[in-house]
This record gives sequence, structure tokens and C-alpha cells, in this order.
Amino acid sequence: MAENDGDKTQDATPHRRQQAREEGQVAKSQDLASAALLLVGLAALLWMGGPVVEMLARYATEQLGGEPWLTADPQFFVAHAQRVAYALAYYMLPIFGLLIFTGIAANFLQVGFLFLPEKLSPDLTRLDPLQGFARIFSLSNLVRLVMGLLKMGLVAGVAYASLYSQREKILGLTVMTTPEIASFLSQILIWTSMKIAMALLLLAVLDYGFQWWKQERDLRMTSQEVREEMKNLEANPQMVARRKQVQRELAMHRISSAVPKADAVITNPTELAIAIQYDPEKMASPIVVAKGAGLIAARIRKLALEHGIPILERKPLAQALYREVEIDHPIPQDRFAAVAEVLAYVYQLKGKQIPTPDKK
Repeated sequence: MAENDGDKTQDATPHRRQQAREEGQVAKSQDLASAALLLVGLAALLWMGGPVVEMLARYATEQLGGEPWLTADPQFFVAHAQRVAYALAYYMLPIFGLLIFTGIAANFLQVGFLFLPEKLSPDLTRLDPLQGFARIFSLSNLVRLVMGLLKMGLVAGVAYASLYSQREKILGLTVMTTPEIASFLSQILIWTSMKIAMALLLLAVLDYGFQWWKQERDLRMTSQEVREEMKNLEANPQMVARRKQVQRELAMHRISSAVPKADAVITNPTELAIAIQYDPEKMASPIVVAKGAGLIAARIRKLALEHGIPILERKPLAQALYREVEIDHPIPQDRFAAVAEVLAYVYQLKGKQIPTPDKK
């Protein structure tokens, strides 16, 4: 059955994904960041909350049962406020820093670095009542409503199960001392909150999975859209220039490793450069390991000079090899004689014997 061009059956192209990202269309779950903040915040209280409580207890004891204030001038209150602020900052700043890092990391891991200042400008199209009505009854809002109901039920269920498992201890609070009651209530409160946070985190992961699936579905393209995009990209001067730049970078990277292995470089003398290599034990004939024109040719010559590889000017041969032989391909038979002459001259310069294949 032929594919219907009106159906979005094609995966989004990289260009389409980049456009969507620049417009702020990314898979993201706000619930995931909130659940991560709640879980990390509770863990920080368990880990670092003890010293904070001890500091507050010491301060309360000092103020309620310590020596009375004999002065009440502005300098005294400023000094007292600074002392309290420094003590709170010493204990609370690490917790706040951890929460800030968690919030940034939770969003960064979902969408990466994404700076969209245009999103801060007012969008008058969002005042359209018809579009607003459509957004209210959209699939996203329906899923958000369902997720909200699930979160309410999940929180209530987890809280009930956690408290129900401690019902005997809760009923026994009447025989506990005040410090014991405070310790028990704080522990059960934090651990119940931890269980709720972990359940919300699991639900948020499912929400992120849905957001990712919806993003992929919304980005799908028809065959006609893919063809039109390819046509536009091929005609786009910026894309053509970018493609050529990438090709040049790849070529430069390749010749950096290939030219040092060459036996000789044949030039035009300045516009073309062809690096050839011959190993009679592995090759039936010499091969072209690198070639280029313009900047690439200049790079080949520079590398040859740096590695002591002879450079020979053979204009007709250079033009023929550049035109007829691809990289990593052998020299054609009709060019054997000219290339053999070059190799013989190179080995004569180096004072070495001309390599010949072993005959068995």
C-alpha cells in the first residue's frame, strides 16, 4: 500500500528537532523537578537537620532561660541579629545550596542548556479565546488532570499506609514524655514524607515518559514535509557553507594522520597535492592516502615538510591522480610508470633501496 503523504509517518529530521528546540518544544516534566527537590530536601533534613535543631534549641534555651538583657539600644539589636543570621547561614546555606543544585540539575538533565529570552515577551495570541478553549480540552491538559488526581490519591494512600503501620505507637503517645513525643512525631513525619516523595518521583518519571512520547509524536513529519525540508536545506547557502566546512574539517583531520605515513607528495605545484604510499609487503601497487586542492593541498605540503616527506612537482601527474584516483585506492596501471619514477627518485634521495614485492 502506498504511503499517504498526509499521514505523519516519518521520524523528525535533525533540522526539525533543532527548530522545535529553538522554539522551546522539548520533552519536560515539571513534576520530575518538584519530586526531586522534595526528595533531596527531605534527605538533607535527615542528614543535616540535626545540627540545625540543636542550634535552635540552644538559642531558645539561651533566650528563655539565660541572663536577662540589660541593654536594648540599636547597636545591641543589630549585633544580636547578625549573630543569629550568621548561625542560621552556617547551617542552612548548605541545604539551600543543595536544593538549588538539585533544581538546576533536574531541569538540565531533561532539556540541557536552553536559553530562550523571547519566551519572556508577551504573546498576544494566547489571549485568543478559541485557542484557549482548545488548550483547556487538549490531550496535555487531560493527562495533567489525570496526573493531578493520581498524585492526590497516591499521596493520600501512601500517607495512610505509613501512618496505619505505626498505629500502635501513635496510640501509645499518651504514655510518652514530651521529648519522646516530639522525636517520634518528627521521625514519622519525615519518613512518611520520604515515602510520599519517592512515590511522586516514580509518578513523575512516568509523566516524563509520556511527555517524551508526545514530543516524538508531535514532531513526526509527512513524506512531503521531509522532501520539502531536504530541498530547502540543499538550497540554503548557510547549510551549504556549513556542509563544506564540516567536510573540510573531516578532510583536515584525516590527512593529519595519513600524510605522515606517505612516501612522497606530488604537487601541481601549489593548487594540488597528492600523498602516495607504497608497501610492497601489503600492497600490490602504490595507493593515494591523501589528496586535496587549495587549503587542503597547503595542509598536505605543510605536514610533508614537518615529517620530512619529499615533495615533488609533477604537474600532469598530479592533475591525473587528483582527477582519477580516490583516497585509499590504488594507482591505475597507466600511471604506474610515472609513479614508479617518483618513488625511485625518492628512495634515491633517501639512499635506500627501491622496495620490490617478494616473489614466492
